[in-house]
Amino acid sequence: MVRFLLFILFGMTIFHAHSQSRRITGSVKDGQDGSPIPGANVVVQGTSKGTTTDLDGNFAIDLSDTESVLNFSFVGYKTSTVEVGDRTVVDVTLEADITMLADVVVVGYGIQKKTDITGATASVKGEELSKQPVLTATQAMQGKVAGVQIISSGQPGTSPQVRIRGLSTALGGTTTLFVVDGVLTDDISNINTADIVSMDVLKDASSAAIYGSRGANGVIIITTRQGKAGAFKINYNNNIGIRQASNLVEMANAEEYRNYVQAATGEIVPQSDYDTDWYDTILRTALQQSHNISLSGGTDKSTFLINAGYLEDEGIVIGNEFKRLTLRLNSDYKINDKVTLGLQSSYGSSENQNGFNNIDIDAFGNIGAVYNNAYRASPTIASKVGGRYGNTSAFQNVGNPLLDVSNNRVKVLENRLQGSSFLEVKPTSWLSLRTSIGADWKNSLNRVYAYEFRADENTFLIAGGNQLNPLSRLNVKQIQSFRWVWDNTATITKSFDKHAFTLLIGTTAEKYKQHWISALRKDVPPDENLWYINVGDANTSQNDGKGEAWSRNSYLARLNYAFDEKYLLTATIRTDGSSRLPGKNRWQQYPSFGVGWIASREAFMLDQNIFDLLKLRASYGKVGNDQVPTDAYTSIVTLNTPYAFNGSVSPATNGAQLKQLIDPNLTWESTTEYDVALEFEMLNSRLSGEVNYYNKKVDNALIKVPIFNTIGDDDNAIITNVASIQNKGVEVVLNWKGEINTKLSYTIGANATFNKNEVVALNGGQAIWGGSVGAAQGFTTYTDNGQPVGSFYVLKVLGVFNTDAEVNAYVNDEGEKIQPTAKPGTFKYLDKNGDGTIDDSDRVFAGSYQPKAYFGLNLGVNYKNWDFALSIYGNVGNEVYNGKKGVRIDGKDNIERDMVYNRWTSGSRSQTEPAANTGNLLASDYFIESGSFARINNLTIGYTLRPTLLERVRINSLRVFVMSQNLLTYKKYSGFTAELPGDPTNSGIELSAYPTTRTISAGVNISF
Repeated sequence: MVRFLLFILFGMTIFHAHSQSRRITGSVKDGQDGSPIPGANVVVQGTSKGTTTDLDGNFAIDLSDTESVLNFSFVGYKTSTVEVGDRTVVDVTLEADITMLADVVVVGYGIQKKTDITGATASVKGEELSKQPVLTATQAMQGKVAGVQIISSGQPGTSPQVRIRGLSTALGGTTTLFVVDGVLTDDISNINTADIVSMDVLKDASSAAIYGSRGANGVIIITTRQGKAGAFKINYNNNIGIRQASNLVEMANAEEYRNYVQAATGEIVPQSDYDTDWYDTILRTALQQSHNISLSGGTDKSTFLINAGYLEDEGIVIGNEFKRLTLRLNSDYKINDKVTLGLQSSYGSSENQNGFNNIDIDAFGNIGAVYNNAYRASPTIASKVGGRYGNTSAFQNVGNPLLDVSNNRVKVLENRLQGSSFLEVKPTSWLSLRTSIGADWKNSLNRVYAYEFRADENTFLIAGGNQLNPLSRLNVKQIQSFRWVWDNTATITKSFDKHAFTLLIGTTAEKYKQHWISALRKDVPPDENLWYINVGDANTSQNDGKGEAWSRNSYLARLNYAFDEKYLLTATIRTDGSSRLPGKNRWQQYPSFGVGWIASREAFMLDQNIFDLLKLRASYGKVGNDQVPTDAYTSIVTLNTPYAFNGSVSPATNGAQLKQLIDPNLTWESTTEYDVALEFEMLNSRLSGEVNYYNKKVDNALIKVPIFNTIGDDDNAIITNVASIQNKGVEVVLNWKGEINTKLSYTIGANATFNKNEVVALNGGQAIWGGSVGAAQGFTTYTDNGQPVGSFYVLKVLGVFNTDAEVNAYVNDEGEKIQPTAKPGTFKYLDKNGDGTIDDSDRVFAGSYQPKAYFGLNLGVNYKNWDFALSIYGNVGNEVYNGKKGVRIDGKDNIERDMVYNRWTSGSRSQTEPAANTGNLLASDYFIESGSFARINNLTIGYTLRPTLLERVRINSLRVFVMSQNLLTYKKYSGFTAELPGDPTNSGIELSAYPTTRTISAGVNISF
């Protein structure tokens, strides 16, 4: 018996020895930067047995003899399957699953695969945008997206204009809608470019219809960075460099100026010890810098990201400086498999200082009298000597530009809070319920102080003139706004057999309030500590204020359907209600649909080796524009208007008057658009691209309709919806990516947009004059039937009179001289209507600031640890107006050096430049020049240090780089810049535009 028991015990021991488990240990790390991944799943293949990694990414698991394969997985990474074999230590790296991310586009209230989209969309990744030292991401987008025109100013603190597929209004709002993590806004100057993951552009009416009345000018959806599950990470990026004016107009020096003035006026300009370059006086080489630090991490249950950014741009005009601090906190929390909470929040604080004497920073980057005076001021006058200024005003009635920027202080402080939170519930695998609320609060405090100074010898080297400010002035203005938006959506996603569909239904509500109040007093002490309104003279008090409020309510639905992954359908409907419009016109519906055919998935295409993807798509959509003043349909009575009874002017009786008639039936500007496109990928997807045709027409565009003078309206016109504006165009996109070997790869991307803008019908509306320049110029643009919005409308120069005989020979049918005051060297103008008089009725259309085409070229090269990037942007076929030449109003105003040597003389007989003159020239095509240009937007060279060099100092990655922005510009225009933003009827005119700047900088990207 004992022997039997010993035998059983021995057998069990042998069996246990052969069936005991073995322990496997190891680590799981990020394949890109080598950082550990805590919370990663380690599961025995074919079983539910498993474990997770600890905070350092380490794991331990026991395997039996029959268990030899492990699956490693984590959210956002590709699953890795590993054969253990005889190893006891298994170290694994997981690669980020970027294939799906690269193929996903945010389309408004959802996402779609790029191949499944039937509308016109484009996406730019955040890492491309953050390479440039810019205030807003839209500046960095320039040249990267077909159909999107970015018009920038060099002034710090200003945002560029964004025009998507042309200009679609003359008097209505033109701003593009930005959606930042669900918050709707028209200003993203508070968003740090380093915070952005992607910018998705909805270009056509079909894709933008989900935003209804907000989508007429296009939609740009911005998604900010989120924390990533895994190890705690710290990233730091900086960029430090200098800015300079990229192009300056060369003005006449003192000797050239004296010769020209004498030829123009007959007066001899006194000799002077000075030869002042006024641009050199007021411009400088400026410092710019940006710093960003982010902390991120999390688990598969929760993630977070904290980012802080600081940007400083001195500005190239003395006294100009912009600073901005941004903070961001984004976090997600997965309560369970069905419920997720999220928060995206940001705070921005900025300070903009300048000496441009304007309490509201000009949205288009114009800097007022400073630059205009620098153009006109005589070089024979000193800028400043021994604390006193040269008196240009006494000499020629032009302000001293240096005093212009020194005698006032402008400071604009802005604080802004923006954020959104969401709750998403997935009761089943096919249903998602989401509610989100976003808010945007902005407070701005603007202050202007103008110092007291007199036209005496305390201020100037020589007393006299009219540049003075006998009483100091303090003006303050506070602007506050608040907007909230609340979205509620339900999304159903189902697939069966060959059918797949996603149905979105929802409602959204939005409300906006803004008010401002301003106060002014004079005789305020110069001590900045005393710059308060109550310190000034109460008898000089002025105050003003205004506010507005509006709301929207909307209902929306969208169906995405695919059959056999080849045939695609998208249908959208949105109903909008807006308080901006009168009650009976307050609601409007915006439908759209799109179809697509992925031909490359057809059976007859499976054996061909040319196309990896061939897709045709077409769409139709309707969107609206309700960006009209909130009081546009409300009659406002002006009080305390004097009226003379019985012809007696004094004393007059005060009464009330209705000065501006309104249309109580104002309605939406409606945009209807058709879009057809071909998308393709070829040669193993190395070559990809698309060709897109669009036809976009705006009906019910706002325009002025003339009314009878006897009605009593101030401008004898009423604003109403009668005009139609059309944009037709073609977009072409080509991308190539190649790999020479494992060490050398490259990408080339090119895009071009060809657009034709035209007013197709005024329908009784009044053509719009615009582009006021001043002096003898009057208006320079005219928006009329058959022409682009804001077309230049000026006199046509036929040449220059060479002799008195030519002047006398230029007569009408009755033999009367058409230009009786002309003399040799004077422009000869076309008498278009043949009435023998040169006036506004002789003006002709002479081009438009809207380009016929604009393009971008982007190149990237990676060699070993080196990276190189080059981007080029340009436009062709547009014209610009050299307005600064047109405001020469005095014979002593300075001139450009080119005018000195190329002017008409009896010997040269130039037919393109007039003789030396005293200014006040009429608006003509002499001032119109080509606006075509091509510019190297960005050139970057970077080097990433090898990981082996960084391990000792616990740095995951380190990249250093040097770069230049706006390195080189090729242009025909003789002025400072051909990029001249403005409203629809006033763009393309250079008067006092802030110069375009060139930046050279260096920086580092560090990850811990």
